[in-house]
Amino acid sequence: MSTSKKQILVTGGAGYLGSIMVPELLRLGHSVTVVDNFMYQQASLLDCCADKKLQVIRGDARDEALMKKAVAGADVIIPLACLVGAPLCSQKPIEARTINLDAIKMLVDMSSKDQMIISPTTNSGYGIGEKGKFCTETTPMRPVSLYGKLKVELEEYLLASGRAISLRLATVFGISPRPRLDLLVNDFTFRAVNDRFIVLFEAHFKRNYIHVRDVAGAFIHALDNFETMKNEPYNVGLSDANLSKMELCLEIRKQIPDFCIMESEVGEDPDKRDYIVSNDKIEATGFKPKHSLQDGITELIKGFQIIRRNQYSNI
Repeated sequence: MSTSKKQILVTGGAGYLGSIMVPELLRLGHSVTVVDNFMYQQASLLDCCADKKLQVIRGDARDEALMKKAVAGADVIIPLACLVGAPLCSQKPIEARTINLDAIKMLVDMSSKDQMIISPTTNSGYGIGEKGKFCTETTPMRPVSLYGKLKVELEEYLLASGRAISLRLATVFGISPRPRLDLLVNDFTFRAVNDRFIVLFEAHFKRNYIHVRDVAGAFIHALDNFETMKNEPYNVGLSDANLSKMELCLEIRKQIPDFCIMESEVGEDPDKRDYIVSNDKIEATGFKPKHSLQDGITELIKGFQIIRRNQYSNI
């Protein structure tokens, strides 16, 4: 396991995942340069500013001159800058392509063979799975959204570089200094806390989930085990959380008993994903998530005593 301190470049480092990951990387002794355009006016890294190992650059990850300078000193590149999710990408298809794909391909092209890349992709690339059959890293990718398609194309490019790890993230949940309320677990829990009811479309659609702190942990695990894990994709999710939307709501109801769950016979979910996922491959490398779905729901309920308005959505 690598214990050497690294110089790490994180684009989008003030986002939902970055604002959990960057403080943890600093705590472990790494030096971190964050490039972020702060498009959501977030103040999520203020508590890290006293750390001399942190550098913050306010800028756009698509800016070639800026990124050339930022890449030059890095041992590791973690490209988190992204328009996340199917709805946002379908609203802004040009920005989605330039940020989620072109900007990261540019990073691959301008970096050297000695620089490591650990990138989030998504298990939404599986699209619509087969009933009762787990999606593994060898399952054909059949993305149903622009977001999924761009991530699948990106992964191919990354792995062809010979020095990248692709983490296919499940649907992330949990509280972060830069909250997101448009993620499924976070959204449903917010509704349970504030409205006490929800109307579900296509309630049987299944997907996999993972806590945001465990995602940060997976990146650090990949960094520490880079040589043995490189050039491969890995699903990152909770193996006991392949749940339908109805099952997820029933989990939330364990903590909010008066949560009323209704199913609609009409209407469609714009996000058509429906699959279950195996996380055996990354678990075989020694990675184990530490935060259960119920832990995350408890944490979200607490967080929603602080966050009162729906001001933290990407869409």
